[in-house]
Amino acid sequence: MGKASRHTQRPAFGVLAALLVAVLWALPGAAQPVESFAAFKDRFEAVAVAAGIDRALYRSVMGPVAEDPSIARYIGGQPEFVTPIWEYIDQRVSAGRIERGRVAMAANVGLFEAVGSAYGVDPYILGAIWGMESDYGAILGNTGLIKPIIPSLANLAHQRRGRVAEDEAELIAALRIVQSQGIASDSLVGSWAGAVGHLQLIPTAYLSYGQDGDGDGRVDVHRSLADALASSAMYLRGLGYRSGLDWGFEVRVPEGFDYLLADREVFRPIRFFAERGVTRVAGREFSDLDTEVFLYVPAGASGPKFLMTRNYLVLKGYNFSDSYALSVAHLTDRLKGAGPFVASWPRGTAFPDRQERVEIQQWLAALGYYDGAVDGRIGPVTQAAYARFQAERGLVADGFVTSESHALLAQVVR
Repeated sequence: MGKASRHTQRPAFGVLAALLVAVLWALPGAAQPVESFAAFKDRFEAVAVAAGIDRALYRSVMGPVAEDPSIARYIGGQPEFVTPIWEYIDQRVSAGRIERGRVAMAANVGLFEAVGSAYGVDPYILGAIWGMESDYGAILGNTGLIKPIIPSLANLAHQRRGRVAEDEAELIAALRIVQSQGIASDSLVGSWAGAVGHLQLIPTAYLSYGQDGDGDGRVDVHRSLADALASSAMYLRGLGYRSGLDWGFEVRVPEGFDYLLADREVFRPIRFFAERGVTRVAGREFSDLDTEVFLYVPAGASGPKFLMTRNYLVLKGYNFSDSYALSVAHLTDRLKGAGPFVASWPRGTAFPDRQERVEIQQWLAALGYYDGAVDGRIGPVTQAAYARFQAERGLVADGFVTSESHALLAQVVR
């Protein structure tokens, strides 16, 4: 994360030149294969064999795999990165999903209680992930959505979507599952992104954390809910989940609050924020002022605000999107009987399109605030950079990037 610049005047020619150079950095978020799909399969054989995959198995499994142009479209349209957070939450924490979840958990109450007790994970978090990932198992029989994952993972690795090492590791892991379990490759099914089963466990997590929850001597997170819940509970523990710790709290902040304190890189005790006028909504009290949290303001000063514990970051370990993590957190509470968030979302907000988001990152970089990827994805690093830009201009430094942000930056750099 770059240090804040002290620029307050129109940029000189050198800054404008830097903007032109920034255009050449990379196409934002674009998948960029560097070889044909056939060449990729041939080259990756040596990688797989070096990782312990039998050469004959590799050729029998990967030989029939064909290029799938739909994967590139999926990469560019992931809703957690292109949908306003409130729309994402509305769609995924709907009244129907809440009700279906309560019914599904009630039907499996003994299993959820047993897994929660054995692994020290809130069973309602597992229920929320189950709901988010497979609509409580409802989609697992949908062959339009659930397909063999090795072709999907091969196409993801070929597309080089910006996480090449991770995608290749997941492909190797899927091949290793087929090899170690002696199963047909087309029986290892999951989503287009390669995740498997009721709670959509990625293959590397399947290998590292898979649990035989039903005691039948094998791990099958697709056909066994017990295996899926136990495996994801173990995975959450591996990601650092802390028993008995809530994911966070919706809060109010006072007028004139310093939003530069909304920094997920710095954990502080709740007491720190309480001393600065931060309170829980609806008159609720904090149970432990020593709990370490960070302030999260996903929709700026006019939207809901949260003090997040380390368990929130565990949810981001399951899926890096904040929209996803906050949806799981909220669905967890709704399954327990809690109501909606108290504060309203700024639903009338206009947002920059993809090219404008790229320009925002380029301009922040040229002004010395941003040193992240120019990929058009507005995440924590871009938001922190924009907050520093706001602060130096006497604005509310909430880091909320909107169409107005683009117009304001344009005035500064042009």
